Amino acid sequence: MQISLQQKNMTPKLILVAILGAYAMPQMAMAENKAEVIELGKIEVIGTTPLAGVGLPLEKIPSNVQTVKAKDLQQQNNQTIADFMNNNMLGVSVNETQNNPYQPDILFHGFTASPLLGTPQGLSVFQDGVRVNEPFGDAVNWDLIPVNAIAGMNLMPGSNPVFGLNTLGGALSVQTKNGRTHQGGGIEASYGSWARKNVAAEFGGVSTDNSVDYFISGNYFDENGWRDSSPTEVKQVFGKLGWQNDATRVELSYTGADNDMIGNGLVQKELIDQFGREAINTKPDQTKNTLSFFNLNGSHWFNDDVQLTANTYYRKSKRNTLNGDVNDDYELDVDIAGNDADCLANTGGDADEFCSGALNRSKTDQKGYGFNTQLAFNQPLMQKQNQFIVGLGYDQSRIKFNQSSEFGVINSSRGVDGTGIENTDAEVDLLGKTRSWGLFGTDTLSLNNLWHLTLSGRYNHINVKNTDKISPKGSIEEVSPGVFEDVTLSGNHTFSRFNPAVGLSFTPTKDLSVYGSYNEGMRAPTSMELGCANPNVPCKLPNAMAGDPPLEKVVSKTFELGARGNLISDTKWSASVYHTVNHDDIQFISTNATNGMGYFDNVGKTRRMGLDAGLSGNLGLLSWKAGYSYLQATYETGLELTNALNSTSDGNTILVKKGDRLANLPEHALKLRMQYQATPNWTIGSNINLFSDVYVRGNENNNHRANDGDPDHVQNSGKIGGYTIVNLDTRYKFGKTGWQVFAKAINIFDKEYATGGQFGENWIENGAFSGGDEPSKMVMPGAPRAGWIGARYEFGGKK
Repeated sequence: MQISLQQKNMTPKLILVAILGAYAMPQMAMAENKAEVIELGKIEVIGTTPLAGVGLPLEKIPSNVQTVKAKDLQQQNNQTIADFMNNNMLGVSVNETQNNPYQPDILFHGFTASPLLGTPQGLSVFQDGVRVNEPFGDAVNWDLIPVNAIAGMNLMPGSNPVFGLNTLGGALSVQTKNGRTHQGGGIEASYGSWARKNVAAEFGGVSTDNSVDYFISGNYFDENGWRDSSPTEVKQVFGKLGWQNDATRVELSYTGADNDMIGNGLVQKELIDQFGREAINTKPDQTKNTLSFFNLNGSHWFNDDVQLTANTYYRKSKRNTLNGDVNDDYELDVDIAGNDADCLANTGGDADEFCSGALNRSKTDQKGYGFNTQLAFNQPLMQKQNQFIVGLGYDQSRIKFNQSSEFGVINSSRGVDGTGIENTDAEVDLLGKTRSWGLFGTDTLSLNNLWHLTLSGRYNHINVKNTDKISPKGSIEEVSPGVFEDVTLSGNHTFSRFNPAVGLSFTPTKDLSVYGSYNEGMRAPTSMELGCANPNVPCKLPNAMAGDPPLEKVVSKTFELGARGNLISDTKWSASVYHTVNHDDIQFISTNATNGMGYFDNVGKTRRMGLDAGLSGNLGLLSWKAGYSYLQATYETGLELTNALNSTSDGNTILVKKGDRLANLPEHALKLRMQYQATPNWTIGSNINLFSDVYVRGNENNNHRANDGDPDHVQNSGKIGGYTIVNLDTRYKFGKTGWQVFAKAINIFDKEYATGGQFGENWIENGAFSGGDEPSKMVMPGAPRAGWIGARYEFGGKK
C-alpha cells in the first residue's frame, strides 16, 4: 500500500504508524484541525507477515514484491483475482484446466495455486491473515474470494518461511476493505457475451462518533459459458464491522458463498477440429462450493513502539462434485440401460468397450479454526533502526470426504447417463484431521542509512491423521496377482522443520535499491496425497483413494537477487533473478493414460529458475506498464513414468532425464498494459499478453513426436503453441453525478489458442465412438472473442 503523510496534528506516534503502514490504525489519519498540514511525501509500505500490522518501506524488503490496489481491479473490470494476475503481474500465467472463469490454475514462477484436487500446490494464499488453502489437498478456491471486497493484495515471491506451510514459490496476501478506508457506496451491473450477467454492490461508512465502521458487499454472477453445457452461477457476500479508539482496533468479518460451477475441462483435439473450440469431451463436470468464514482481527499499541496484532477464525466449506467420465473397466450390459442406442449405432453394435462411462460423485466437508498472533517492536538495536516481529500460529481442521461411482452409458451428446449400478470398489469414506502450529520471528536491522539486514525463521509442526471408515487397518487384499496390500487409508503422520531466511538490501539513493536473499520453505503432504500414495493401488483423483505409504515433506530453497528504482520521476523499473530447488517434490504419477489412474510420489529434485523485469511510467496522458518473465522449470532427478502414448515409450514407460522441462509452464511471457486518459472523465485501456509454447503432460521427457515421420511436426506433437491475446477496456464517468459506464472486450482478434494440455486416447473420431487407442492431444482451449458492457453508480463518499 501507499501512505500519503499529509496528516494534521501528527504526534510522533501517528507519524510512526503511518510510515510503518499500520493497517489496523486508519483512524489516526483523521484530522481535528484542518489548518495544520505536515507535508512528508509518500512512502510505500508493505506488510511482511500474513497479519495486518506494521510493515517495511519497499526499498528495505529484499524481494521483488508486487502490489495491487482495489482501483486497479475495478478499472479493468476483473471478475476474479486470477484474471487480473494473468493480465498484469510478472511471473504469472494460468492453465485453464477447468475452463471456468472462477476455476483457473494460477502459476507463479512455476508453482501452482489451483482449485483442482490432485494438483500439487506450491503457493500459499491468505485473506486478512488467514491461510485459505483448503485443508484437503491445499487447493485454492478462487470463487470464494469476492473481488469487490478486496482493498489490496501483495504477491511475495520465494520460499518466505514467515508465511508458513505451502510457501514453496510464493505467497499471495489479500487485504479486504473496511468502512473507514472505503466510505460510500457503489452498485453496478453488466451484461454481454455468453448471456453473462453480473450485479455487484458495496457500501461502507463510519458512525457519527467515529468509533464504529462498517462495510458490506455482494456479488452475483451468472452465465451460460462459452463452451457447450457450461453454465455457472456465483453468489458471494462479505461484511465487516470495526471498532477503534486511539490505541486499539477490532474487526469482525464474514465471507459467504454459494456457487454452482460447470468446468468441462480438457477436450480431445479431434473434437475441436470437427465441432469448434466450444466442444467438450464428456459431461457433466460440476462443482458446488459453499463457504461460511468468520474472522476476528484485533490490534493494540502498548506504546509508540510496540504493537500486538492477533486474529482468530472459523471457516467451514463444502464441496460437491459430479463428473461424467469414460470408464474402460465396465462391460456394458445393453439390457440394463435403455438409452445406449446412440452409442451402439456409432460403434457397430459393440458398446462394451467404447460406450461405458461413469458418474463419479464426491462430497468434501471441511471445518477449520485457529489463531495467529504477533508482537512488533520498532525499537533501536545497538542505536540502529530496527524492526523485530515474533509470532505464533495454530490451525486445526476436520475433513470428511466421501466418494461414489455409478456405472453409466455415454450418449450421443457425450453426456453420461447413470444405470443405477454402483461401483462399490470406488467407494471412499474418509475422516481426516490436521493440527499444525508454527513459531516465527523476523528482524530487519538498518546497519546504516545504506545497508539493511533481514533475518527470519519459522518452525513448523503438522500432524495429519486419516481414518478409513470402510477399510480399517489390516484390510489385506490381493491388488494384483500375487501382490497383497493393506488397502486402508488410515494413517498418522507428523512433519516438522525449521526454515531460515536471510536478506540484505542496499539503498545508495532514494531512486535505487539492490537486494539479495536466501530462504527456505516446506509443504507437508496433505490428507489426500497420503491417501493416494501406493503405486500398487493407484487411484483416480478426486474420485478415489487407495493405500497410505508415507510421503516425505517437500522442502524448497530459494535464492533471489534483484534491483529496483526510478529512472526519472514518472518511470519506475525492477529486475530480479531467482533460483528455487524443491527437494522431495510431490507429483501425481499416472499409471494409465486411458482412465487417469495414478498415485502421488516424491520424485526427487525439481528446479525453477528465471527472470522478471518490469518497466512502468507515464507519458503525458498515457500510463503504461511492461513486463517480461523468463522461466526454466526442469526435473533435476531422473525418473521413469508410466506412459504408453508417448512415441518414445519403452513398452509402457518413458525415461525423464535431468533438465527435461516441466509440463504446461511457458518459458517466456511478455505483458503490456496501456491506459489513455482521453478526457478527464474517459479512460481507454488495453492489455497485450504473449506466452510461449509449453510441453503437455505426458511428454515429460520432452521428446514425443507425431507418427508421421516429420520431426518438426507441431500440430500433433507433445507441445502446445504459444499465443498472443489482446484485450480492451474503457470507462466513462458522467462528471460528479456518480454515474459511469464501462465496457470490456477480450481476445479481440479471436485467436484460437490453448493454455496447456495432456496426452489421452483418441476414443472419438468424426463424431463417432471409435474406441481407438492412438494418442490424442487433450487441450485447455482459451476463450474466444467476447465483450460486456455495464453501468455503475457511486454515492455517499470518495472511492
